[in-house]
Parts: sequence; structure tokens; C-alpha cells
Amino acid sequence: MAKDLGREIALVAGKVAANIEKVIVGKKHQVTLALAAYLAEGHILLEDVPGVAKTMLARAIARSVGSVFKRVQCTPDLLPTDITGVSVFSPKTAEFEFRPGPVFAQTLLADEINRATPRTQAALLEAMAERRVTVDGQTYNLKPPFLVIATQNPIDQEGTFPLPEAQLDRFLMRLSLGYPSLEDEERLLGRLQKSHPIDEIQPVVSAADWLAAQEATRDIVVDDKVRRYLLEIVHGTREHDDVALGGSPRAGIALYRASQAHAALAGRSFVTPDDVKKLVQPILAHRVILRPEARLRKTTAAGLLHEVVGDVRVPHLPGSGATDHFSR
Repeated sequence: MAKDLGREIALVAGKVAANIEKVIVGKKHQVTLALAAYLAEGHILLEDVPGVAKTMLARAIARSVGSVFKRVQCTPDLLPTDITGVSVFSPKTAEFEFRPGPVFAQTLLADEINRATPRTQAALLEAMAERRVTVDGQTYNLKPPFLVIATQNPIDQEGTFPLPEAQLDRFLMRLSLGYPSLEDEERLLGRLQKSHPIDEIQPVVSAADWLAAQEATRDIVVDDKVRRYLLEIVHGTREHDDVALGGSPRAGIALYRASQAHAALAGRSFVTPDDVKKLVQPILAHRVILRPEARLRKTTAAGLLHEVVGDVRVPHLPGSGATDHFSR
């Protein structure tokens, strides 16, 4: 049973990926990473220019899994209670009644999150870290599987509030979709001729099925050597001379969980060093803060992480014989 665990998870995720790719054309790698984050019970920050289907990706994930989806358009006048909900006095009962906000969805899209004030951004901290919300001293649990997908535009910074490190650390991955190729964009225009594909896709797995896949992902085997390799990379980001702030213990946990998910998506029941290496950039790049002098030398987080990974010895796992594939 354990041997087939990864294959069973990959079959579930493969259905979701195929459904998403009806809407998101030519971005299989990004879709796979997004599903790895979702399987690892993490949240996703989509950072890209306008018009590259960031919102469509969030909607396609929610529709494919059959989860409750809600969207918040972040603006400077958005209040924390616009996200968490508010207690309203009812004349009929002469008591305050709680009216849940959009965070009480299973998939929440926080569109242009950096346009909300820090006070409103902080309204998501408890929900993202603990899957619960506290309003007026009362704590409410959120229904699993819970996923926050936030978007932001890295180009237009006027009237924005950069996400603080504590908030960035709660996003398991930061992804960029990028522009489609000429051929992919031509296919996209053909699909959009009469209607948008997002209006036609239907759930291919239930929320309960995805929750079971998330729980099963935790049973993917991580060898002691791979665990040590993973931790040496995270510690390498803290010890590098050009780093002011390296990966936190939460970053190490994120890399561990996501590596399990990545292995499962490849149909394997065990993690390889390659799973870890492929996830270093999307998981650690937004968590690493460089020293000012390093930035003056045009050093980037991506380049630094490449250097750190290159300095860590890759463990050998005899008899693994793994070949990556994505079951459909």
C-alpha cells in the first residue's frame, strides 16, 4: 500500500491538473508547483504583471476541487472586518450575531494584496497560520482544505503596502506565471472565441478527496539523508555573508512538506534530493533578505540560493531508481 501511495495521490492530482490546464495554457510547471503547495497545505503568492491569468488560476483550482471559493479585491479602504466578518446587533433576538466574512471559504483569493493596508493584511495572519479566525474574543475554525492565494503586481508600486516578512513567511510558495509563448497564446485565443473556459470546467474531485490526498502526502517517506540535505540548504541561507535574514524554521517545514508533495505528484512514495532542489527557489527566494551591500553588487536572492545549493553535498540514495512522471 505504501509503495502505491504516491501513485494514488498523483492520480487525484493529475485529474485536477488536467482540468486546470483547460484554462491555464502552456504553464504545466507552474500548475504542478501550485498543486504541490496545495497538497502540502500551504498558501500561494502569485507575483506577476497584470493579465497573465493569476485570478483564473485561483478560480480553476477552486472549481476543480469543488471547494467554496471567495474573492476579495484589496484596496486601501478595505477593513479587517471586511475579510474576517463582523458582529451585528439583531433587533429580533436583542443579541449580536456574527456574519462571517469571505475568509470563511475553502479557497480565498486576495487580489492585489499589497494594495490593502498593513492592518488589513494582518487580518489574514491567524487564518493562514492556524486555520482559524478570532473575532470579538470568539474563535472560529475554518473548513478544510483551506487555501489562500494572493496576487500582487511587482511593477506598479504606487499606492501599495509591501508585505512584511511575517506575512511573506506564511506563503509556502511565491510563483510567477509569465507571458505565454506565441503558440500557447494562439491556442488561448481559439478557446476564448465564444466563451471563457473557466465557465465550463466542472469539479473533477471533491474537497473531501483532496483533503484525503493532503493527509496521505504526509506519509511520503523522507530519508534521513534527504532531511539533512534539506536542512543544510536552509541553514546555508542563514550563514551566508550576503544574507541579512535567512530561511526560518517555518521555511524548513515548508520545504519538507512541499518535497513530499512534489514526490507524490511524480508518482513516488519517497522524496529524492531533486525534489528538494526543484523547490528551493519558489519556497525560499521570497523569505531571504539580502544585505544592502549585496544588493548594491546586484546580487539576487535567486543567484544566492543557486550558490547555496551548489555548496551543499547531494546525498546518494542507493536503489531509488526514481524517474519523475506525472500520472494522469
